[in-house]
Amino acid sequence: MYVKQPKLLEVKGLKKHFNVSEGFFKREKKYLYAVDGIDFFVKEGETLGIVGESGSGKSTTGNLIVQLIDPTEGQIIFDGVDLTTLSKKELRRKRADLQLIFQDPYSSLNPRMKVFDLIAEPLRTHQKLSSEQLHNQIVELMELVGLNPIYMNRYPHQFSGGQRQRIGIARAIALHPKLIVCDEPVSALDVSIQSQILNLLVKLQKELNLTYIFIAHGLPVVKHISDRIAVMYLGKIVELATKEQLFKNPKHPYTEGLMAAIPIPDPMLRDSKNEQLIEGDIPNPVNPPRGCPFHTRCKYAVDICKDELPVFQEKEKEHFVACHLVNKQ
Repeated sequence: MYVKQPKLLEVKGLKKHFNVSEGFFKREKKYLYAVDGIDFFVKEGETLGIVGESGSGKSTTGNLIVQLIDPTEGQIIFDGVDLTTLSKKELRRKRADLQLIFQDPYSSLNPRMKVFDLIAEPLRTHQKLSSEQLHNQIVELMELVGLNPIYMNRYPHQFSGGQRQRIGIARAIALHPKLIVCDEPVSALDVSIQSQILNLLVKLQKELNLTYIFIAHGLPVVKHISDRIAVMYLGKIVELATKEQLFKNPKHPYTEGLMAAIPIPDPMLRDSKNEQLIEGDIPNPVNPPRGCPFHTRCKYAVDICKDELPVFQEKEKEHFVACHLVNKQ
């Protein structure tokens, strides 16, 4: 289905280790392994969902891709250029093609700026437009995301959470970027508003030929919008497959656990799924377990899981998994 699409983004061996050393002179070197060696790609026009618990490294991955933070190691090849090798000036020009939609619409917008200026900011930074051209662009963008342009001189606090997120989306698409990283864009919104924002993102993707990386906690949200889904756990991708493959045949025990956590209305089916629920908490990323990062919570774990890191490999076409038991099959 996606074979003919060229790769817009390719991530190779990406790592981000934060120094959290302790002691007066910080002699005891400690690192938080937020992202610990991941590989994936995103094709033009598709949506790659990234899902996992808090602390799995999803948002850090998104921040690394848009270069809000520098990687410890690895390559981020976007549109044929390795972003990690660019100077600040070169990266500033490239950022017009690479945008981010933030999680919290309440804190991501400057409360002292009017909507017009919030949406106009990226246009003023990257383009030279006359006052009339700028005004027309803002009107067009507001209409595109479902906001009435007559409210362009209002402040963010005068809008609801869903409307604020629409303002954030208008900012993100203002420069017609090639890739947008959506960092949990609906998690802070009411359930009734979430579907509206998701449908808006799908609509804009079709109209503007956008490519998304969509980060979320739960599988139901990424299922609605994604073409392929990457499952992250403790800084690593443990499974990556098309949406259809993942929901029809999840291979990693962690993915099975996430599936079991999806609410279902039938009490009889709900009881049968309880056996697959994941127990315990995600380990401390400062001191991750040896071997497979999931073995401390996996009911299928054997000795090799405790000692050796499983290889992330393709088991079926476009279906990758990192699990010793699956790799033996």
